[in-house]
Amino acid sequence: MRQAIRSAESQLEEFLARYTPEIAGLAKAVLVKMRKRLPGAVEMVYDNYNALVIGFCPGERPSEAIFSIAVYARWVNLYFLQGKNLRDPEKLLKGSGSRVRNIKIESAGALDDPAVEELIAEALERAVKPIDSSQKRKLVIRAIAEKQRARRPAK
Repeated sequence: MRQAIRSAESQLEEFLARYTPEIAGLAKAVLVKMRKRLPGAVEMVYDNYNALVIGFCPGERPSEAIFSIAVYARWVNLYFLQGKNLRDPEKLLKGSGSRVRNIKIESAGALDDPAVEELIAEALERAVKPIDSSQKRKLVIRAIAEKQRARRPAK
């Protein structure tokens, strides 16, 4: 018996359904806002051990990703994958690695904060390869880890 082929959208919905309604709702709201800001992005989904990650790329090369959303059991982060040298007068960005910085997202409205909008705009301006807004959005499931941490907090 053949298994039905599931669409990438339905797989992403299944991944998000493993989280609490609050975290899944926040992740979906953030995803809607990022999709609106990044028309034409290729979204690469990694259901990893630690988190569900959705990267936003100009094409299908993960190394060119500009942003990602990481969904954890208790919070959602927005990662600036080429974010080390972004101007951040409000000191919103966290991280000390050689490339990546992040912001913990408390609500989808945080993406409308002028300081966050500036960071997103600057990251897009500085991107190694820009996202072509005229191309159609594409969602790609890149990896699903066999072993994963719990997607809901322990009670």
